[in-house]
Amino acid sequence: MERALIIGGTGFVGRCLVNCIKQETGWDIYAADLPGTDCADCRVPLYSLDITEEKSVTDLLQTVKPDYIFHLAAQSSVGLSWKKPGLTIDINIKGAVHVLEAARSCPRKPRILLIGSSEEYGAADKVPIGEDCRANPGNLYAVTKLCQNHIGRLYAGAYGLDIILTRSFNHIGPGQGDTFAASDFCRQAAEIELGMRPPVIYAGNLEAQRDFTDVRDVARAYVLLMRRGQRGETYNVGSGRSVPISAVLEKILALSGVKAEIKTDAGKFRPLDVPAVRADIRKITEACGWVPSIPLEKSLSDMLDYWREVLTLRV
Repeated sequence: MERALIIGGTGFVGRCLVNCIKQETGWDIYAADLPGTDCADCRVPLYSLDITEEKSVTDLLQTVKPDYIFHLAAQSSVGLSWKKPGLTIDINIKGAVHVLEAARSCPRKPRILLIGSSEEYGAADKVPIGEDCRANPGNLYAVTKLCQNHIGRLYAGAYGLDIILTRSFNHIGPGQGDTFAASDFCRQAAEIELGMRPPVIYAGNLEAQRDFTDVRDVARAYVLLMRRGQRGETYNVGSGRSVPISAVLEKILALSGVKAEIKTDAGKFRPLDVPAVRADIRKITEACGWVPSIPLEKSLSDMLDYWREVLTLRV
């Protein structure tokens, strides 16, 4: 039986990926994440892992002996990358190198999916953004992900490692943390519904346009790329549509029935922000036959239900 290892397996995407692999493949699944994390509902073996410790990564791969590695572990908050650049570098760059070095030492080399970000493109020269667009990262998180991409392609060419890379655009869905705008809006709306806060929603830059994809579609894309992606190639994973943040907030308010005043929160603005983002997804569609299938309204409705459940349990 082939084995899949998900590094970062208890996170927002990792949990969804566990379910997707169970549904789409016959692989044995193993997860790894920071000590103290829990994935009892995933029902897969879970290993403690500090990605910044090279020996910890090497020992894990020698124990699991994976055929496939989904490397999801990252410091993924743009805001936190401004506040903690050293931590972001340690996790996103050094951590990726530790995975690749450990893979090099495996007798049977695994296939590796390195997850990058649309943030690597920054203020792109054109929209929609294709994989051939010039990278122009505008924050430290984006710089670390671009560095990971270069390192991954280098290891694929120099050492023959079977590495596929993504540049994943904004993904949303139930279970996402509220450091991200859509989930933050859903939490605030659910709190208003439950009488936990006044009818006021705080927001950052509502004029920015983003490409949102449901995390369940993203997980399916990752499985397809692992099966059909070409070694050393980078693939955009996105919806191919741009939606203003203001429209996302309007849809959430409509779904919730909440009538709220919108107030600006300066703390939710980034030092640098890209006006519009939209993915060109022709490459992944042609390679894997993948297209996203879950509408934005479904994603937002499920996110609202998630926050209603979480907040009700807290009351």
